[in-house]
Amino acid sequence: MRQSSAVSDLDELTSEIVACRACPRLVAWREQVAEERRASFRDEEYWGRPVPGFGDPDARVFVLGLAPAAHGGNRTGRVFTGDRSGDWLFAAMFRAGFANQVISTDRDDGLRLAGAYVAAAVRCAPPANKPTPEERDRCRPFLARELVLLPRVRVIVALGNFAYEAAWRLLGESGVELPKPRPRFAHGLEVTTPRAVILGCFHPSQQNTFTGRLTEPMLDAVFERARRLVT
Repeated sequence: MRQSSAVSDLDELTSEIVACRACPRLVAWREQVAEERRASFRDEEYWGRPVPGFGDPDARVFVLGLAPAAHGGNRTGRVFTGDRSGDWLFAAMFRAGFANQVISTDRDDGLRLAGAYVAAAVRCAPPANKPTPEERDRCRPFLARELVLLPRVRVIVALGNFAYEAAWRLLGESGVELPKPRPRFAHGLEVTTPRAVILGCFHPSQQNTFTGRLTEPMLDAVFERARRLVT
């Protein structure tokens, strides 16, 4: 019964996220990209709206990214779907047992998450992939409600410093006692809080994966640690 209610509540939240137009700069950019399109996707209909989170309503691991990619989530309508970052992320989640397939190309491709939920700190694709702190803060109520609706979450995997700051601010504003001073973000960082353990992970962006700053074994180690923490 709880799962049915949780799914309904998450569906309602999804509808609210998709309808959001709170950030004029992001609204203009996401819609411009959806209209102009990349040449390789010119025959596809872009989503062009805020991108909601998705996953298991009984998730114990919450994966938090930066924002949808202009020609990834902003095109497909599902975060980390249809771009190189998602290829790395879902492959690692598959190897750790959190996903049923290695790759995700569109929101109807059969991908299912088990014990995990994925979302972004900012729900719209930003210009130059750089949302502002103000845009992050306007989106934070959506993140707060997701965590309320996912009470079993015990690990937050923060993909990059931007996501780490978003998670930290959210937990602090929720009244969660946090260590002082705030630990500096790092790959492999582990911060225990009464609500959840925060795990730091370099974002699987091409900037990190192409340069070797983030490798598959490094990404796998984070999700293996997340798995151990919740089992």
